[in-house]
Amino acid sequence: MKHPFDLTGRTAFVTGASSGLGRHFAHVLGKAGAKVALAARREERLIEAVEQIEAAGGTACCVPLDVTDASAIAPAFDKAEAALGPVTILVPAAGVTARAFFTETREDQWRHVMDTNLDGVWRTCREAARRMQAHGTGGSIVIIASILSFNVVKGVSPYATSKAAIAQLTRAMALELAPDDIRVNALAPGYFSTELNEDFLRSEAGLRLVEKFPMKRLGDLPELDGPLLLLASDAGSFMTGAVIPVDGGALLSMS
Repeated sequence: MKHPFDLTGRTAFVTGASSGLGRHFAHVLGKAGAKVALAARREERLIEAVEQIEAAGGTACCVPLDVTDASAIAPAFDKAEAALGPVTILVPAAGVTARAFFTETREDQWRHVMDTNLDGVWRTCREAARRMQAHGTGGSIVIIASILSFNVVKGVSPYATSKAAIAQLTRAMALELAPDDIRVNALAPGYFSTELNEDFLRSEAGLRLVEKFPMKRLGDLPELDGPLLLLASDAGSFMTGAVIPVDGGALLSMS
């Protein structure tokens, strides 16, 4: 009997896969049996990640992609599907941030965050959903939201706004795509150290913030593996429209 977390025979498409959460998630999906298309702008890092997945016995390919370029989305999926077959799992993990107080946020900072975190997610989800519908395969879309989808801290208004928006996008997509057997859920990680935030988390302000959390520590990336696989696999077959915090109780200290 197939284990409910087994992803053998499925093809996953992961954006932001050159570093951080995206790269980690690509490895997790590959270990669970999925064939994985790793998409991001930095091709040299993608090649390295693909080689690591293949060395561990998995199957993967790299797909150079800038999610802010609307014209690049369909060709990226074409390349992934030519190499690995129809995409049935999407993890749009590409994301950026901008640290500035609201009145000091520049137009280009705001636009960059929204173009990547919101518009980029919308573009990739729309393309994946259309293909899942056309192939009649169904599938799972796991959006990467944030605990800042629910609450806020100072100095990151563009990021928090974008993550709140994709949490609502998750629910809207789930409602409309359920008849096609396409499940849409979101992980809302708390504070995990990645290239996106490591400088802040090492600062005095970052250390003070973490000290306020109930568990008084950052998350370790493997602590996201179970929640990711739950939403991506048949183990979560009756879940759609959920936005799940994985934060060590951080939200409890932000109220």
